[in-house]
Amino acid sequence: MTGTRQTRTAVPGDPDTRHTLDKAAAENFPVAPFFLPRAWRDDLMALYGYARLVDDIGDGDLAPGGADARLLGVAPEDAPDRIVLLDALEADLRRAFAPADGTAQGPRHPLLAALRAPVRDRSLTIEPFLGLIEANRQDQRVRRYESYEDLLAYCELSANPVGNLVLQVSGTLTPERLRRSDAVCTALQIIEHLQDVSEDLARDRIYLPAEDMRRFHVSENDLAAPSGNASVRALVAYQADRARRLLDEGVPLVGSVHGRLRLLLAGFVGGGRAALAAIGAAGHDVLPGPPRPAKARLLQEVGAVLRRARKER
Repeated sequence: MTGTRQTRTAVPGDPDTRHTLDKAAAENFPVAPFFLPRAWRDDLMALYGYARLVDDIGDGDLAPGGADARLLGVAPEDAPDRIVLLDALEADLRRAFAPADGTAQGPRHPLLAALRAPVRDRSLTIEPFLGLIEANRQDQRVRRYESYEDLLAYCELSANPVGNLVLQVSGTLTPERLRRSDAVCTALQIIEHLQDVSEDLARDRIYLPAEDMRRFHVSENDLAAPSGNASVRALVAYQADRARRLLDEGVPLVGSVHGRLRLLLAGFVGGGRAALAAIGAAGHDVLPGPPRPAKARLLQEVGAVLRRARKER
């Protein structure tokens, strides 16, 4: 976190990229809150822009008009092919990691160009970025998960790289912190899956383990209902408890760092806890729509995480 920072490319604000970046406001946790140093906020928003773009490609949620495909150099006739888009994105990602010495072409997409500064200044590794792409490739071919262990392996690609990158940006990455971070990120992914059961089913995806659906006597038709029956709600409660225990594993991570980074990580854990509280308040019936926590409950949970982290140091 020390040393002279070179001129950086700001996270772009044109309409094509705002569609992606504006989604930060809907997340369960603060992406780049005001209390962080400006350099951290810039870097975290650049990382968020990349992660959101990858997910939007995988989910088919890109801005109308095909601007992202054009920026990635994908021909209009290939733009509907998500695998083609993900391959083009990976090629552009590798340009962001190429030496900025004029010998290699820079990234084509502005959200990838915005990565060059944090990649350079923080010495970020490419593996977490590639993991996010691979998770979205997997989404194109895997629609159901048989076991909880299968789902955890997916989260290793789809969620855990984000925590890895946050620790790299803050210069605090250690093996133990990464282990705790993985628990938090996996929990947040499971919580998001619980909030989005209906939305995911509309995309022909189910992130509830099939073995657990059988255990609780839940069918796919049950998940397609306007509201959850007792079996669905029991299944959601079971998965929510798993996520809660993973969040608890992450509390020592909060206590292991200092200053504003501690508050940021408490926001991640507290955001997950607040989302679980909202799911519980809805009687674990997530089918009518994603239960979202009130801001007051989020602040309450962040405070509780900070107090607990101090005790567990």
